[in-house]
Amino acid sequence: MTKMWKEIFEQPSVLKNCIKNNSQLISEIVDSLRKRQIYSIIIAARGTSDHAGVYGKYIIETVLGIPVALAAPSVFTVYGKKLNMEKSLVIGISQSGKAADVLEVIREANKQGAVTVSITNFVDSPLAIEARHHLWCNAGLEESVAATKTFTSQIMLLAQLVAKWAQDKAMIMELDNVPENVEKALEISDIIKEKVQRYRYMNECFVLSRGINYSIALEGALKIQETTYVKAKAFATSDFHHGPFAMVEKDTPVIIYAPYGPSFKDTGEMVEKLKQSQAELIIVSNSAELLEKGNCSFIIPAASNDIISPFYNVVIAQMFACQLSLAKGLDPDKPRGLNKVTITK
Repeated sequence: MTKMWKEIFEQPSVLKNCIKNNSQLISEIVDSLRKRQIYSIIIAARGTSDHAGVYGKYIIETVLGIPVALAAPSVFTVYGKKLNMEKSLVIGISQSGKAADVLEVIREANKQGAVTVSITNFVDSPLAIEARHHLWCNAGLEESVAATKTFTSQIMLLAQLVAKWAQDKAMIMELDNVPENVEKALEISDIIKEKVQRYRYMNECFVLSRGINYSIALEGALKIQETTYVKAKAFATSDFHHGPFAMVEKDTPVIIYAPYGPSFKDTGEMVEKLKQSQAELIIVSNSAELLEKGNCSFIIPAASNDIISPFYNVVIAQMFACQLSLAKGLDPDKPRGLNKVTITK
C-alpha cells in the first residue's frame, strides 16, 4: 500500500477531528469579524492550497456576498509593492506553513491592522505563528508528496468558517455529514483500481467542471500531473466551450465532474457536446442518467449542493490519480523532481 493511498483513506477521521478541534476557534473568529467592517477578502496560497483558495473564493462569494481576491504574492516579494488591506480579511493557506511568499502577505496585512487567518497543518509553523488566528488542519503527518488529507481539511475549515459567519445552520449540518459520506465515496476504490487500467497509456487529458467544483478540476489535474506525469489541463466548462474545445479530437480523454446542483445543467451540456466529438469521457457524478453517457463513470454520494459535492469529487480524483500512477509502474509517493515542502518567494 502506498502512503498516498493510506492517507486518502484517513480522510473521514481527519475531517471529523478537523471539525471538532476548530469549532470553538472558528466561532471566536466569526465574533471578531462581525465587529469589523470587512469589505473584501484576500486569500494567499500556492499549489494545492491555492486550489483550496479557489474553493474558498466561490463559497465566500456565493454564501456571504463578499468579493474575494486570490493574492498575487509576487506583488509583495518580487515587485516590492503594497496593497491596501486594512478593511480586509486576509487568509493564508499552506500545508507546511512555510510558504515564504504567503507569509509576506500575512505580515503586510498585520502591519495594516487587517484580520489575518492562517490555515496550516503545523501549529508551530511560521505562518501559524504570524497570523492573528490559526486554524489547524490536524491531519497528522502527511508523508506522500501528493497532498490529499491536508487539502480536504483545508476546504472543510474554509466551509466551516463561511457557514458560521453566515449563521447557516443547514450548511453546518451538511458539513457535519461530510466525513460519513466521504467513507461512502471511498467504497468504490476497487472499481477505480479496475477501470483505471483502461488509461494506463494515457499521456494527456482535460479535466473539467464548473463553479465551486472548478477547484476540484484544478486539483484533480494537479494530482494526475504530479503522480502520473500525464499532461493534464483543467478548465471551467464555461471557458472550455470557447477556444480550448478545438483541441478535442476523437478519443481525447476528458474527465468531467458533473454533480447535481446549480452547475449541473452546464456540465451536462458539455457532456453532450463531448460525446458528439467522440471524446473518451470519464464522468464523475451522482446522476445515474449522466453516468450512463460516459465511457468510464464513477458515482459519488448524493448531494444537491455544490458546496458539499467537492469533498466527494476530490476523493475520486485522488484515488484515480494514485491508481493510474501504479498502473503506469510509477511511485505516487515520490514524484520526480518534487519535494513535500516547496518554498517560493
